Amino acid sequence: MAEIGKTQQLTVLRSLEIGFRLDGGALGEILLPISQAPEGISPGDSIEVFIYCDAKGRPIASAKLPSVECNQFALLHVAAISDVGAFMHWGLPKDLLVPFREQKTRMAPARSYIVYVYLDEKTNRIVGSSRLDRFLDKIPAAYEVGQAVDIIISKRTDLGHTAIINHAHTGLIYENEVFRPLRYGQKTNAYINKIREDGKIDLSLYQPGHQKVDDFSERVLEMLTMQGGFLPLTDKSSPNEIYRIFGVSKKVFKKAVGALYKKRLISIEKNGIALNE
Repeated sequence: MAEIGKTQQLTVLRSLEIGFRLDGGALGEILLPISQAPEGISPGDSIEVFIYCDAKGRPIASAKLPSVECNQFALLHVAAISDVGAFMHWGLPKDLLVPFREQKTRMAPARSYIVYVYLDEKTNRIVGSSRLDRFLDKIPAAYEVGQAVDIIISKRTDLGHTAIINHAHTGLIYENEVFRPLRYGQKTNAYINKIREDGKIDLSLYQPGHQKVDDFSERVLEMLTMQGGFLPLTDKSSPNEIYRIFGVSKKVFKKAVGALYKKRLISIEKNGIALNE
């Protein structure tokens, strides 16, 4: 069944001069304007489209997909400010409206903001909101430690960076565990590091656990071999220096070095680590 605000497969019923009619199920026939249709389609074809509403509130389809769907967060750029709110680019001919009442702070032209996209049940229109807290942590988190998640960096605090997890929850990456630049609105991968008793979630940019260390230990051995058997890195080396060379935290590096030392594969010298014969 067709759903407003989502990307889905719909069947082409017939062609018109202005476009195509698609089978929208309970929504009835939905127009796919010729300007929004892919070339070469014909009745009977199943095509991927996004459903939104035109200026009169009627469902309309587009094969040119937006950068964000309903019930998702994204960083969007303000295209224009009107007397009803801010209009933001999201990949469709009709810009996304963020009404003034849904703006946490008054939006400014040519700026970018993280917004939540949803279907306004009163108007049946797709709108955005920068009042993010209203749409987060509505359901209890059911993550496991070590689980990979998608995140959007949403704020920087004294403790570190807060992030939106899987479009549903908030988490924190502590500042002392960040060894690469992070920017507002950036999408990246992370891992669940800890779920606290109060439900708050700690995140890590690096996969926790022994498997990570084991895999990285092999990388250390490979690097030592490539560098003639010696690397000028010790437990006194700065986290930035370790990340520059290996792309991991100092904690992961020290665990890997310790594991290799216990296996007598390397020796720890005053100015670095050396590959044993």
